[in-house]
Amino acid sequence: MPIHFQQACFIKSAAKLAQCPQDIGLEVAFVGRSNAGKSTLLNTLCSQKKLARTSKAPGRTQLLNFFALDNTAQRRLVDLPGYGYAKVSHRQREEWDNMIDEYLSQRESLQCIILVMDIRHPMQASDWQIFHWALDSKIPLHFVLTKADKLTRGAAANTLLSVLKPHHQKTGITGQLFSSLTREGTEELKKHVQIFFDTASLGKIDVNAST
Repeated sequence: MPIHFQQACFIKSAAKLAQCPQDIGLEVAFVGRSNAGKSTLLNTLCSQKKLARTSKAPGRTQLLNFFALDNTAQRRLVDLPGYGYAKVSHRQREEWDNMIDEYLSQRESLQCIILVMDIRHPMQASDWQIFHWALDSKIPLHFVLTKADKLTRGAAANTLLSVLKPHHQKTGITGQLFSSLTREGTEELKKHVQIFFDTASLGKIDVNAST
């Protein structure tokens, strides 16, 4: 069933796993550092300015935020708290990290992780943690390098290649460039998300289907 991203709507926020929507249906989770531009990416993807809350200051997303892609809410996008934000207490960072870990490790609806990274600072230590968790859990992973407009076209392409090349053949991990400013990569990301939902609906995630 085709996804009409522009019809996406907010369902609820959750501070812990028990507050999440019922664990049925399918979910694609967007994960990344606090300054990677996750919320702006979601707004661009869904052609809505205020679907996901954004701020010039990183760390605005502090809860698990769920968005429905159909009337039955059986297909959902999930915006996870940004990790690695320094200007909060150590306790707050631990709470966010635990929330992310519980969602990723226990949520049965989770079908794919979109790892969002600033193209100028890809594969930081916390990104590697998500990477290895996805591999160990056999959850399909798709890299999105945001703010591609900050680099020349050649430099952006080379950065994507350097991030993907060591992993793609062994793991089937996919990736792309993205810019909310120019909308570069928007249609490509829609296709990837559509494929992940479609293959999950068939009960057989094929991590190579989108290559």
